[in-house]
Order: sequence, then C-alpha cells, then structure tokens
Amino acid sequence: MKQSLGFTLIELMIVVAIIGILAAIGLPMYTDHVRRGKITEATSNLSDLRLRAEKWFADNRTYLNAGGTAIGFNTTISNARYFSYACASGATPPTTYTCTATGVLAQGMNGFVYTINESNTRTSTFTGLPNWNNSTTCWVTKQGESC
Repeated sequence: MKQSLGFTLIELMIVVAIIGILAAIGLPMYTDHVRRGKITEATSNLSDLRLRAEKWFADNRTYLNAGGTAIGFNTTISNARYFSYACASGATPPTTYTCTATGVLAQGMNGFVYTINESNTRTSTFTGLPNWNNSTTCWVTKQGESC
C-alpha cells in the first residue's frame, strides 16, 4: 500500500480556521496599539505648546503678540503627522489660551481631539468612536480609560 504525501483537506481547513481566529483577535488589538502610539504625538506636542506659551507669558505678561491680535508664541509643530494643531487666545482677558490637537482623517485619527489651556486643564473629546470616553479633566489615551 502506497502512502500519500501532503495534507488532507480537513487538516488544511483546521489550519485556515486557526489563522482566522488569531487574525480576528490580533488585528483589533494591533490597530488599537498603533492608535495609542499616534496619540502620544498629540499629548507630547500639546505639552510643548504649553511650555512655549508659559515662556512667552513670563516675558510679556500676555499670550498675545505685540499688536494684541494673535497668539504671540510660536505654534508651529514641525513633526506633526497624525494631528493638526491650533492655539487661540482669549482677547479679554489676554491671559488665557487654548491649544487643540485634532486628529487627521487620512492618518486614521479622525474623531480624536485633545486640548490644553493656561490652567493646564486637559480635555479629550472623541466623536464617532465607540468605547472611547470623553474627559474634561485629562487626556484619555486608550479605549475604556476614564479619569
């Protein structure tokens, strides 16, 4: 009797099923991990903007430029990839500001918004993202996390 070499169809189907199960579990976990890595860009750059703002304020006693028409400190973020950044100052009084990091759609970060202000109040707002909890007191960096 001659033995055949190779795999039976049942053995092949079992391997395909195992790979499918591992992919169904692993892919969402991997995607979440990548997203959390992208969030560090926003939190790091917002912290840097806050330091710039406080340095400007220490020297000028306002967050506005000399003409009082716009933010005086440098708000350019050279390494921005996953978020876009903007800062606005309160004209009255000129001793307030808010900097915002808004997720870039093309980078898979649509719906993520992080802010910081002169009081170091940090907020997280998520639009259309299930299992992400909005916060008015901290930066939420992973699903299900709250402050």
